[in-house]
Amino acid sequence: MSLISLARRGRVVAVVAATLLLVPVLAEARPGGGKASGSRGSRTESAPARTDTAPNGAQPFQRSATPSPTQAAPAAAGAAAAAQAARPSMARNLMMGLGAGLLGAGLFGMLSGAGFFSGLASLAGMFGFLLQIALIGGAIWLALRFFRRRSEPQLAGAGAPMPRETYQPQPDARMGAMAGGAVGGGMGRPAAAPQTTPIELSGEDFSAFERLLGEVNAAYSNEDEAGLRQRVTPEMFGYFDEDLSGNARKGLVDRVSDVKLLQGDLSEAWNEDGFDFATVAMRFSLINALYERASGKIVDGNATVPQEVTEHWTFVRSRGGAWKLSGIQQAA
Repeated sequence: MSLISLARRGRVVAVVAATLLLVPVLAEARPGGGKASGSRGSRTESAPARTDTAPNGAQPFQRSATPSPTQAAPAAAGAAAAAQAARPSMARNLMMGLGAGLLGAGLFGMLSGAGFFSGLASLAGMFGFLLQIALIGGAIWLALRFFRRRSEPQLAGAGAPMPRETYQPQPDARMGAMAGGAVGGGMGRPAAAPQTTPIELSGEDFSAFERLLGEVNAAYSNEDEAGLRQRVTPEMFGYFDEDLSGNARKGLVDRVSDVKLLQGDLSEAWNEDGFDFATVAMRFSLINALYERASGKIVDGNATVPQEVTEHWTFVRSRGGAWKLSGIQQAA
C-alpha cells in the first residue's frame, strides 16, 4: 500500500472519529435538549397526563434527584445482604472451633503413635472437651460483642424525640429538594408520600409559564448563571451548568433565539406540602445552533431556520413565591 493511500485512509478515519465525537455534543443542544431532566415532586416517577399538545405523553426522567423505587429496592436489599454476610455467626464460629479442636486432638494422637482417636480417651473425655470448647467460644463471642458495641458511633440525643421543624430545611433551600420528592417523613424513617390536592391556575400563571419559556432559553443561550438561578430550581441549575460547562470544555457555545409558544395545555396542577406544582405541555418554535466558540462556525442546527419542539415543562413555587422551572421532559 502506497503512502498516498495510507494518508487518504488516515484522513477518512479522522473524519469518522470526529463525527463520532460530535454525536453526544449535538444531542445536548438547547436547554434540556434530548435529556429529560429535573423532578415533579412526588409525581416524578409517574407520567404527566396526556394533552392535545402532547397526545403521546412524555419521556421519563433521565436525570433526576428522585431515586427510582425499582433502583432503590435492589440497592437496599444488596446492602442488607452484604451486612448480613459480613456479620459474624456464633454458630459458624463455634463449629469451626470445635472442628479445629477435634482435628488437633486426632493429629496429636497420630503423632504420638496411639491412633487418631486416642486424644479423646473416653466418651466422658469427649464431652468434657466439647464443653470446654463451647465455654471458650462463648466467652470469645461475648467479648467481641462487647467491644463491637463500644466501637459503634452513638447518635447525639439518641432515644429523645426530634421535632419535625428542627430538621426541615428552609423554603428557599428546599425548592430543589421539594422538586426532587424529598418531602415529609422523620429522620431515620422512610419519607411518607405527601398528600396532593388539585389546584386551579389563573391567566397570570400561564403568562408566567410562557414568559419563563423565553427567559430560561435566553439565559441559557447567554450563559447567564445569575439569570438561570433566579428562574430554575437548584437541581435544574445544576443540570444546565453541567451542560454549559461541557460545551465550554469542547470549545462550543449553544445559541437559542426567537422562542415562540405555538400551543400549550395544562397537564397537571397540584399542591403538596405547601408547594404548588404545574406540568404544562408546550409546543414552541425556536432558532437553535451550536457554534465553535473560537471560529463561530456552526457545527449543528441552523442560524436562520426555526425548528419546532414539544416538551413538558414542570414549574414549582413556594407559598407566595414565584414560579420556577423544576423539570423538562421531551414528548414521547
